[in-house]
Amino acid sequence: MGKDLSADPFKPQDRGRYRRKVQRCLDTLARMLTDGSFSFPRKNIGLEVELNLVDEEMRPSMTNTLVLEALNDPSFTTELGQHNLELNVPPRPLAGESALQLEDDLRAYLGAASRKAEESGASLAMIGILPTLRHEHFDQKWLTNNARYSLLNDRIFAARGERTVLSMEGAPLPGRQPERLRSYSESILPEAACTSVQLHLQVAPEEFAAHWNAAQALAGVQIAIGANSPFLLGKALWHETRIPLFLQATDTRPEELKNQGVRPRVWFGERWITSIFDLFEENVRYFPGLLPETDTEDPIEALDSGQAPKLSELRMHNGTVWRWNRPVYDVVDGLPHLRVENRVLPSGPTVVDMVANAAFFYGAQRALAEADRPVWTQMSFQAAEENMYAGARRGFDAQLYWPGIGWIPPDELVLRVLLPLAHEGLRRSDVSDEARERYLGIIEQRCLTRRTGAAWQREYVLRAEERGAERETALNRMLNRYLELSATETPVHTWSLEA
Repeated sequence: MGKDLSADPFKPQDRGRYRRKVQRCLDTLARMLTDGSFSFPRKNIGLEVELNLVDEEMRPSMTNTLVLEALNDPSFTTELGQHNLELNVPPRPLAGESALQLEDDLRAYLGAASRKAEESGASLAMIGILPTLRHEHFDQKWLTNNARYSLLNDRIFAARGERTVLSMEGAPLPGRQPERLRSYSESILPEAACTSVQLHLQVAPEEFAAHWNAAQALAGVQIAIGANSPFLLGKALWHETRIPLFLQATDTRPEELKNQGVRPRVWFGERWITSIFDLFEENVRYFPGLLPETDTEDPIEALDSGQAPKLSELRMHNGTVWRWNRPVYDVVDGLPHLRVENRVLPSGPTVVDMVANAAFFYGAQRALAEADRPVWTQMSFQAAEENMYAGARRGFDAQLYWPGIGWIPPDELVLRVLLPLAHEGLRRSDVSDEARERYLGIIEQRCLTRRTGAAWQREYVLRAEERGAERETALNRMLNRYLELSATETPVHTWSLEA
């Protein structure tokens, strides 16, 4: 989705032309994988952070264009909703003190954005779902003014042929009954409620499958210990409500196609893989093009002439299949490379929490990918998917399946199994002891206290309501306090629940 599109409507013949071009791109990728065409000097990491803008009343501030103009920094871009921004941090090696520098760089970028937002009467909020969103904020008029967003909205609704249904039941607040949400939307803007952190890892083609499989196996525990999205439209729902919300907001399937087992475009997948090609091939085989625009490049001719083909159509198509761990093909400085894009984590609560989440993921992923007996040979793919939904729904109260152990809470799984693996994986990646101990120490303390951003939000709102506040007032107070604490840069496991 990282390119502008023509505002002209697509014609029926465009789909056939696009399908043929996507297949030619796929054939080119297959040849590149066979011929060893990829550059891989070292493992680079990258990070994207999606942000919310709020006004003085803690409501969404539809000012992203003003803030971006004031920033004048290409590291920041638009996102789907006018209250969203996205920060793309320049890639860097994982080794050494890179994680410490990443923390400093993130803080500098976000500080600059915060100052420019304040000049526009807004504040930045790093949170998985803005708890003060209302139904009126999903009106199509709040889409960012860019042809690609309007076209994506129109194509998803044309494919589905009916309104978006938001339907979910939450994990109950302590002592309360479960809360249920049933709502409708005439646009895909509920997707804009989902603000995430996306972690990238550049890998060699022959290593991709192991790293992707490891990321899939980690998804459930990642979400459980990093949840930060417990409220939507005034309801206490899943600890990480982004997971079902993103699925429902972008679903192109009417009920009848769901009943037939047609795959959703927000997809965990259905099997462990042996090559990155498996994922691209599945995307092409199962999903029709949403934005069937083609360019003039013949990718095979480009490859034959010694150039790195752009594979524009395949990349665009890949950008409209929202796997929780997505394969990425990219060309930088004329050299092609491959990346795993991990998309399960929410934004926030603080910079140091996000870098800790990243360090845990990169360390545990490497250790699992290089294990003598890989975890994915010992558990079913379905078990990994069920872990993801259990972790998203219940956070630290989930029961996750892990080979050799059986069912185990996420905090115990991390402390007993995955944290030692993460330490080993970061050592193998030559991460400095200072960085490794700093960030994995935060993960350890978060598990010992069992406090995520979601747990803190839920408990704060519960206490406010017990003191007599209505839900809307409680959410407003909670978000205001959340932003104060987020600015202190103390990790969320240390946050006080006092007003």
